[in-house]
Parts: sequence; C-alpha cells; structure tokens
Amino acid sequence: MQCDYFDAGRCRSCALMGVPYAVQLAEKHERCQQALAAVAPDVTWLEPFASRESAFRNKAKLVVGGRAGAVTLGILDPQLGGVDLRACGLHEEPLQRLIPRLADVVDEIGLEPYDVAARRGELKHLILTLSPTGEVMLRLVLRSRKHLALLQSRLPRLLEHLSEVRVVSVNLQPEHKAVLEGSTEVVLTEQSMLEMPVNDVTLNLRPNSFFQTNTVVAAGLYRQARDWALEVRPDTVLDLYCGVGGFALHCATDGQGAPRRVLGVEVSPEAVLSAELSADRFWAASPRAVDLSFRTGDATDVSALEPTVLGDGTSMVVVNPPRRGIGADLAAWIERSGADHVTYSSCNVDSLARDLARMPSYVARQARLHDMFPQTTHHEVIVLLQRESLSLTEQPVYRGAQR
Repeated sequence: MQCDYFDAGRCRSCALMGVPYAVQLAEKHERCQQALAAVAPDVTWLEPFASRESAFRNKAKLVVGGRAGAVTLGILDPQLGGVDLRACGLHEEPLQRLIPRLADVVDEIGLEPYDVAARRGELKHLILTLSPTGEVMLRLVLRSRKHLALLQSRLPRLLEHLSEVRVVSVNLQPEHKAVLEGSTEVVLTEQSMLEMPVNDVTLNLRPNSFFQTNTVVAAGLYRQARDWALEVRPDTVLDLYCGVGGFALHCATDGQGAPRRVLGVEVSPEAVLSAELSADRFWAASPRAVDLSFRTGDATDVSALEPTVLGDGTSMVVVNPPRRGIGADLAAWIERSGADHVTYSSCNVDSLARDLARMPSYVARQARLHDMFPQTTHHEVIVLLQRESLSLTEQPVYRGAQR
C-alpha cells in the first residue's frame, strides 16, 4: 500500500507502511508462533487469514481539529493541532467517499472543533461505522450539550447531504483527557441500530456497541469458531465477553452438531440489547430450537458464574477479552469448570500466552492468525483448546481451516 500522508510525514500511525503485505503477514505469523511455543508446543497452526492491505476498515475514528468553517478530520500533531487525513486509504471505499462530504456538512453547520491545547470548543471526534449494506452510523462526540439543539435542527439537512447515514447520535465526553467517548449517548434519528450482516447472521449495532474493525476478517474469525463448534459438538456454549453476539450467534447457527444451549455474557447493557434483538431474528429464521440467551454481567466476575452454567453435557467456553486477557481468576474458573473445549480469540498474543499457562489442563489443538489490522503490528489469534483428560474416543477429528 502506498500512502501520501505517510510519505509526507504527516501520519505515522501505520508502522508497517511500505513493508510488502506478504512480509507483514509472515512476520506476524512467526511472532505469534514464537509467543505460544512454550505453552502450546504441539498446536497445529492453520494458514493465516489475510486481509485486503488497504480499504479494509469499516470504522473511521476522526479527531476534529482546525476551526469552525475550516475543520480538519484525522489526528493531532505533536503540538495538538489538527492534521487532516480525510482521504486515508485504510477506510473502506464508501467511507472514503463519505468523509470529505461529512467535513463539508460540519463546516456548513458551523460546529466548533474542540481545541485540546486551549481546552475550549465542542466537537471532539466523529466516529463512522459502515455496514456491508452500505448504510452508516455517525456519532458526534461533543464536550457538552451546547451544540445539541443546533444539530437537532440541522439533522434533516445532514441526512439529505449524507444519504448513506441512517443512525446519528451525540456522545457527551466532558472531560479533558485522552478518552474517545463518554457514557452518555443521545440518538437523534428514529433509527437507533445499524444492521451488520456477517456471513449468514445479521448483527445489530447500537451506537456504543463494539464490533471488529475489519468486516471481512471478522467474518472469517466467526466462521472459524463455528467450524470448531460443529466439529466438537458441545451441548452448551458459554460465550464470555460476547459483545453484540457474534461468536454466540455463529455457534448457534443451524447445522449438524449445533449446540442445544448458547449463553452470552457481556458487561455492556447496550451490547446485550443488540444481541437479544439479533437472537429474536435468529429464532424467527431458524427451523431448529436453540436455547439462545444473553445476560448483562462482568465476564471476570467468577462469583456470578454458577457451577451449573455449563450444564450436564459437553461444553465449550468462548472468550474474546480485551488486550489484558482473561486474567488469573477467570482462567482458574475455566480450569476447574470441566468445560471440554475453549475457543480463545485474542488481540494480544502475550496475554494469551499468560492465560494459557494458567490453564494447564487444556492442550492447544489448533491456532490461526486473523490479520484484522494490516500496516500495523496488531493481530488477532484464535486458538482451540481441548481438556487433556478427554479420552481418545472423545477427541474430535479436526479438519483444519475453511475460508
């Protein structure tokens, strides 16, 4: 990938810019293999799941700088001034076409950019999420409610000029610190969710729900988890850190070997509401009865995970934690839980290695790198673990990677 911003020294966010993509992928794969070598010596590494090297991001997180009527959308320079990156080639092409028009609309409305150095102004960030349908969610992060009435009055104009946008919300982040968004969200449009079709599952995103940044690679990640679930055929799947239900819904997908019960646990009430809506639609379309449910809770609060949560039959625990990993307490709970298999999806292979060492009763059978973030050293690794005590007759035959 070639980037004029990188070549001009205006943006260095992509540390691997200029490195051939095949080399990037091979080096990430080797890095992950080395990190897990000691804790997973016999794991079978599947072929890395590659991404497009450009135009792969479904989300744009844009710092607003400049001045009212002449905003910049991009990042801040070392002096905290705005650097305009509205033509960034990492974003999917529909976003690349939308962002310059969005900048024009912000200028026309007269929203005042937040000046970090002076600690004054209102508009801090613009966050865009693109669905495979072509529809977009737009979130405006403001310091206060000062511009809220103005935005509400100009909403018809905004939607007229930005026809792709279906959901518009304001997030209030009043604090002067490096935090992208606050806890208060005000939805301005009648539509409050963005549909995200992924494989044969439609997920639903509310404004502050998490979704993977690379839709194509996320689809591959979910398919890998589903393939493993269909191979090991658990009666129960417990999806911790379930978010909007991506793993849970894919593991509940109809097919021979689908589990009887799937439970997702997520700390964000908004994400749980999104997952429940997706589950309602899944039930309506599914000819098989699957006990599919979600509940709000902290995945690391093991006191809330009652011993009966995995049921009496075979079971699989799915975890997709933040960079810090699942930690000692949850690893210990899984270790004593009796779960037959664990599917662990990690964005930090080092914390993954620490957590695997905390679960000595499990053996890593297969692992696969999913390259969510080309041009950077970031990575996503998914690993299938099997309880070592399973007899040979209980062990499934792993068929390997499917695209």
